[in-house]
Amino acid sequence: MLFGKHINRYYFKYGWMLLIGIVALVVIDYFQLIIPELYRMVVNGMNSGEVLTGGEVFAFDMDFLLMRICLPLIIIILVMVFGRFLWRICFFGSAIKVETDIREKMFDRCKNLSQQYYQVNKVGNLMSLFTNDLETVQDCFGMGILSLMDAAVLGGMTLFKMWKMDFRLTLLSLIPMALLLFGGIVISKYMIKKWESRQAAFSDLSDFSQESFSGISVIKAFVKEFKELLAFRVLNKRNEDVNVEYTKLSTLLTVAVTLLVESVICIILGFGGYLVFEGAFDAGELVEFIGYFTTLVWPVMAVSQLIEMTSRGRASLNRISELLDAKQDVADGAEVASVGELFGKIEFKNLTFRYPAAAYNALENVSFVIERGQSVGLVGRAGSGKTTIVDLILRTYNVPDGTLFIDGCDVNKIPIRDVREAVAYVPQDNFLFSDTILNNICFSGEGSTEEAEAVARLADVHDNIAQFKDGYQTMLGERGVTVSGGQKQRISIARALIKKSKILILDDSVSAVDTKTERNILQNLKTAREGATTILIAHRISTVENLDKIIFVDEGRVLGCDTHENLYKNCPDYKKMVDLQRLEDEGRGADA
Repeated sequence: MLFGKHINRYYFKYGWMLLIGIVALVVIDYFQLIIPELYRMVVNGMNSGEVLTGGEVFAFDMDFLLMRICLPLIIIILVMVFGRFLWRICFFGSAIKVETDIREKMFDRCKNLSQQYYQVNKVGNLMSLFTNDLETVQDCFGMGILSLMDAAVLGGMTLFKMWKMDFRLTLLSLIPMALLLFGGIVISKYMIKKWESRQAAFSDLSDFSQESFSGISVIKAFVKEFKELLAFRVLNKRNEDVNVEYTKLSTLLTVAVTLLVESVICIILGFGGYLVFEGAFDAGELVEFIGYFTTLVWPVMAVSQLIEMTSRGRASLNRISELLDAKQDVADGAEVASVGELFGKIEFKNLTFRYPAAAYNALENVSFVIERGQSVGLVGRAGSGKTTIVDLILRTYNVPDGTLFIDGCDVNKIPIRDVREAVAYVPQDNFLFSDTILNNICFSGEGSTEEAEAVARLADVHDNIAQFKDGYQTMLGERGVTVSGGQKQRISIARALIKKSKILILDDSVSAVDTKTERNILQNLKTAREGATTILIAHRISTVENLDKIIFVDEGRVLGCDTHENLYKNCPDYKKMVDLQRLEDEGRGADA
């Protein structure tokens, strides 16, 4: 059995199922212990022709065999079959419910954790929690309760019957069992460490496999299949080694159990035979005692299994608890209150920001204002802090109080959900789901098929979609690999437009399209989003030069915030960037 704050509640939640299972188990154990008594009557009847039972002597004939042996045995078999079916439903059924419930809690926790958590914890490791570790916890919950209760009930009743028959023989039988229990407890400490190593090795293997499959096109392009195979072989060998080490310990425990059980059989046959010779036992009673001990073997085995199982389960539960207890870095504060609909005025006031665990500031003393309904370009060199600015608007990271305002309200006093509901976002990594194009566009839950087609036209991707055999019902591959980079960008733009949010952020979202398509998209956005705020991050000045305002960022600082013409006149760094880009464009034109 497992105990911990994330699993204790289920013993109460599904207590009624567990109670029914325990009752069924007790009934089965009671009837199971009648079988050795039947053995005794058969053996004594065969030896002497009569049987003493219930204080009466009966002739060992066909009527006795049918009515006193066969009929009770049939009843016992039927009770055991029904009872075992019932406790399996109760124990294993409740364990599956626990697994399902914890999996939902884990998924819910995952969706609330910040990006910082996913920068540290890889996808493969998280998936191993949802598969191997969760399956181990489920096994320990169901099988663990069964092993504990069966060991206690069946073991207790069996020992009671053995003690009544002869306490000396029972004590001799229990000495090896005590050694087994002590050895199991010692070994379990090492098994926990080995199981943790085993799970860690599996996580590394999962991480590597997931990353390799995601980047398979890059691997093939650089002809590095053999290199990846060698790297996988190293991880696979380590996974094999830790599994072998764990299996050795587990097998050692099993072998120890078998050895001690067989040694007890020798003790029973030796000392029990002496008792028969002395007349303290008859042959039937010795067979009955051996039958009880044979029944006791399972409870002893159950104890050893419980030790091994609990070791695995505790290690897996600890890993799962780390996820469930992970701190939610970005969350609503105590002073949060809904301010109603947000309209899109954004103001930064002397904002300085550093990523968690970073060595330097990503943004420093950033101040600017985006008025409601403006179309604003955000430009600067790679790594200058453009994406960081929009991440803070989306509250992906925590923002210092009094530095970022939406519609005049401190963003920290607005519910995160309200902020994100007011923003439609097209990230640099245009992630598409393995679903139809229509469902990807309507991912926000808003919009009909007609509206999806309308925003696809605004994103200049409708004609491309119409050329597909299944049109908007075309299934996309994982992460949208079945469409081109430009099509992915435009489908992502359509997905943002259908949300009809007051704020639209496009993070370098037209970089993979040609200049004509780019102009079409920008013109459509200007017409369709009149009166709404649009922020466009771009590397090409030509993409943003006709917008209402351009914010020029360099090394985490805002060096200018004005129209293209004014920045070109008054900001030397901006002028230098524009001139360099023009020279590059002229050079490409001359080469063509």
